[in-house]
Amino acid sequence: MIGVVGAGAFGTSLAIVLASQGHKIRLFGRNQDQVLEMEKQRENTRYLPGFAFPDGLEPVSDYSALANAEAVLLATPAQTLRSVLSEYAPDCPVLLCAKGLEENTRFLQSQIASEFLDHENIAVLSGPSFAIDIANGRPTALSLAAKPELSKQLQNLISAPNLRPYSNTDLIGVQFGGALKNIYAIACGLAHGMGLGDSTKAALMTRGFAEMSRMASVLGARSETLAGLSGFGDLTLTCTSEQSRNYRYGQSLGQASKFDASVTVEGVATSHAVLEKAAALNLDMPITAAVVALVDGKLRVEDAMDMLLSRPLKEE
Repeated sequence: MIGVVGAGAFGTSLAIVLASQGHKIRLFGRNQDQVLEMEKQRENTRYLPGFAFPDGLEPVSDYSALANAEAVLLATPAQTLRSVLSEYAPDCPVLLCAKGLEENTRFLQSQIASEFLDHENIAVLSGPSFAIDIANGRPTALSLAAKPELSKQLQNLISAPNLRPYSNTDLIGVQFGGALKNIYAIACGLAHGMGLGDSTKAALMTRGFAEMSRMASVLGARSETLAGLSGFGDLTLTCTSEQSRNYRYGQSLGQASKFDASVTVEGVATSHAVLEKAAALNLDMPITAAVVALVDGKLRVEDAMDMLLSRPLKEE
């Protein structure tokens, strides 16, 4: 049996794919009403409507139902991981699926998890992936970071015809790519919302990738990881598609329109954590600084691009 904690769209899509491969899956949700609805309708009508649950996928609302799991996928939002692990700390391999830094501590997801779990059991799954694509059976490639033996074990466990996990041992690089790309997705969405065109978005993506690489390398990430699926790949997807919540949020800023407050936008909390970490490391991250100023209401939308484009001329 494989446990999936987090009955949002991404956790549900992973549960559907794994159950379709013949695995017994228990999908945990905190909200008992939602779990009862999933049991009745045999689909997640709230977060991933239209995708029927395969046989073998069982929604549950009690952590005890995950006892003796072969592995657990934690697909809860990045800012709630600590509270989840304080209630439930599996003693089996754990695959962290959230992307982002914890705002108060500036910790990566694996750093939070190591406070509650055996370090040998911690792995990370990240890369260019939308829940609806995974649930639809569209080919998706991801990075799976862990120590070699665990990486191979989990790679074999979760692979499917449409889901290809590539093994990696660079937990830092895989996580920073997945976390920081959300910041630049907000910036690209902003540019789209302001009607500034694709050339502006391309510039923001490129300079955002430079910021991402600069911070990650200082903290020990490998450059080839940042150039791979969990870095450049995820950045490309998130900065160019309205399926991205972070992109849509930035677009709403650029259009001065309301955004659904119930939708999780990981880039907001992560941008604050990253900017604080950058200051501690004496790193210049102007796009991140602009996003923080915008979401905090300290910078007008119409001034954001001027601030970035009026920076001193220098070599690329």
